[in-house]
Amino acid sequence: MMSAMRREGIHKILVQSSEPISATALAKIFNVSRQVIVGDVALLRAASVSILATPRGYLLEQRPSAANVLRTIACKHSPEDLAEELYTIVDHGGGLIDVIVDHPIYGQISGQLQIFSRYDVEGFIKKIEKNRVAPLSVLTDGVHLHTISCPSEAVYERILSALGEKGLLLDK
Repeated sequence: MMSAMRREGIHKILVQSSEPISATALAKIFNVSRQVIVGDVALLRAASVSILATPRGYLLEQRPSAANVLRTIACKHSPEDLAEELYTIVDHGGGLIDVIVDHPIYGQISGQLQIFSRYDVEGFIKKIEKNRVAPLSVLTDGVHLHTISCPSEAVYERILSALGEKGLLLDK
């Protein structure tokens, strides 16, 4: 298959999918290596296709509904409290768009999360454990930001309150 046709096929699959698709799964579909898919995705991005790399795979960027409230929250906790933080946000009705740390050498580093349910949290935690990696917040002694999406201001306030009660917010 010609590479341009494969990239067109990858784009079509991502357009039709509401769930992230891993590079490994795409590689099986197109009978190529995972690295070929990673290169294809890089070329699609260079051609202005908004593809997010999430912990569960590739996903076309979908802007949150205009009705959603987007806020950035500042958190600080140990890696052991990561699951508690994520579960608290999704259990109170929010979704985690990303994580951002301010690295002393590289400046702002962000990672796409796209976590909206307990199922998403469990998958994220399992991937961290399976790959034996640490969350970005270890680079900044636990300090990090999240962009969160909430259906209302009341949900946002409820999330802040719950995180504060659990000591997961950065103290002012």
